[in-house]
Amino acid sequence: MIIKSFELSKINLKNNQFFLLYGENQGLKEEVIKKKFKSFYLDSTYTYEESEVINNEGEFYNNILSKSFFENEKLIIITRGTDKIIKIVEEIIEKNIDDLILVINSNSLEKKSKLRSFFEKDKRTLCTPFYEDNNQTLSNIAASFFKQLKIPISQQLLNLIIERCRGDRQNLNNELGKIENFIRNKEKIQIEDIIKLTNLADNYNVSELVDTCLSKNRKKTVHILNENNYSVEDCIIIIRTFLIKSKRLLVLTKNFNKTKNADSAISEYKPPIFWKDKELIKTQVQKWSYLKVESLIYKINEIELLIKKNSNNAVNILSDFILEQSDISNN
Repeated sequence: MIIKSFELSKINLKNNQFFLLYGENQGLKEEVIKKKFKSFYLDSTYTYEESEVINNEGEFYNNILSKSFFENEKLIIITRGTDKIIKIVEEIIEKNIDDLILVINSNSLEKKSKLRSFFEKDKRTLCTPFYEDNNQTLSNIAASFFKQLKIPISQQLLNLIIERCRGDRQNLNNELGKIENFIRNKEKIQIEDIIKLTNLADNYNVSELVDTCLSKNRKKTVHILNENNYSVEDCIIIIRTFLIKSKRLLVLTKNFNKTKNADSAISEYKPPIFWKDKELIKTQVQKWSYLKVESLIYKINEIELLIKKNSNNAVNILSDFILEQSDISNN
């Protein structure tokens, strides 16, 4: 029998034992499994990969049929379920085992899938598809999260967070978890905090793009730009990252003017620069003057305003700016 994901909360586990949860929305499936199933079977939940069950079928049956003195009921979760598991599922159902809940967690299953067809048609089973979330759903989840924590947040920052999780609820939950740990005892969160805490799911991250540009490595900068498909929200992240790194470079070039020693200027910088980044930062210090970095910071602020006013052309504006700064003749 087919039921929708939101209807699972109304299902009585005393009357229903066999569930198939399938689809690409792994984040929502994990939420449902945790709240609807695991919360009621904290000490008697057993999770198996499908391959484990098939390769150790005898041991699997011994576990689900045996009863401990301390266990009245068992929750069995089988992950990565496919058509290969259907015979075992049918046998379990036919054995009519009391006090057993079986949940099959599968990825996408086509209509012709035998496992999906069985759970959809059999009256003893429940089948629930989990479709991908849209941006509005994810935005509502994020907004509710900040509301519960009593942390004010702009729609721009919400859009930024949603964009960085790339439409995946599980990614969103991971990012919100990092944010929750960060903002304890804080009253607000800034865009710079989001940039530092969250991850872009691109081939090259923003930090590498900015560092490469500031190192005047034009060839690699062009390559990174060509390899990525940036959004308007990404443009804001990139330009803010430019600002953060440029402010650091401003301090370093000032110290370099005093000591005339790039290594010394980098070693004295607080917070300490990671050892793997020192050679890259050294290249930046040697290729930028204090006055040029100061001028760059003013330019960054102008570009940010320009991007916000011309969102339809944001990527082109940013790309032109990056290519201009990566040009070694512009020094």
